[in-house]
Amino acid sequence: MILTLDASVVVKWHIASQEERDSAQALLLLDFVLDGAKLAEPPHALAEIAAVLSRVFDEEGAKRRFDEIARIFASGLTIPAHSACFRAIEISSRLDHHLFDTLYHAVAMESGGVLVTADERYFRKAEKLGAILLLERFSGTGSILRAMP
Repeated sequence: MILTLDASVVVKWHIASQEERDSAQALLLLDFVLDGAKLAEPPHALAEIAAVLSRVFDEEGAKRRFDEIARIFASGLTIPAHSACFRAIEISSRLDHHLFDTLYHAVAMESGGVLVTADERYFRKAEKLGAILLLERFSGTGSILRAMP
């Protein structure tokens, strides 16, 4: 099973709290990843995650959390940037949506996986394309399988 996790999901691993919406699902998803789910991430994912962490935590806290996430991502699949970018351009044009968001979805599709996102606005636009799951609906393997292409 291959997953692409957008930054809106990954940062919840470190800012999980009662106030943070869907943090329980994000932590359940982290366990799922640590138990062996394969990741496929776009080239800009770590930069986007670093940007959020640096806004939320002090320098040392952001670096420590970033390092943990980068280690998890290191064992992920590599998708050719050219094909992912072509697919992202198609999705961006079709949905009239920002390319950096569609690049996550393109990587999921190119890898035969599923994008998990907490971005409800993007999810509503992109649901019809398939290969996408809203984080709040994540409940384990079954929810991923239902979202697979």
